[in-house]
Amino acid sequence: MCLAIPAYVEQLITGDQAIVNLCGVRKEISLVLVEDIVVGDYIIIHAGYALQKLDQREAERTLAMFAEITTLNNNDIS
Repeated sequence: MCLAIPAYVEQLITGDQAIVNLCGVRKEISLVLVEDIVVGDYIIIHAGYALQKLDQREAERTLAMFAEITTLNNNDIS
């Protein structure tokens, strides 16, 4: 199963690369598959590549659902 998740673009770096914030983890990813990305955008990433730009409201909604799932799973473990 593949999972593509929203990330916030924090910094653009040389050669179609960016630093994104992925739930508190900063990661360098490739922007080679997308166009017109700027700092502050949300993007969907998978395997180190941005796949598409994402609306901020949709990104925040998706991230909230991931946080809820994590909370539910953590409660099941304890």
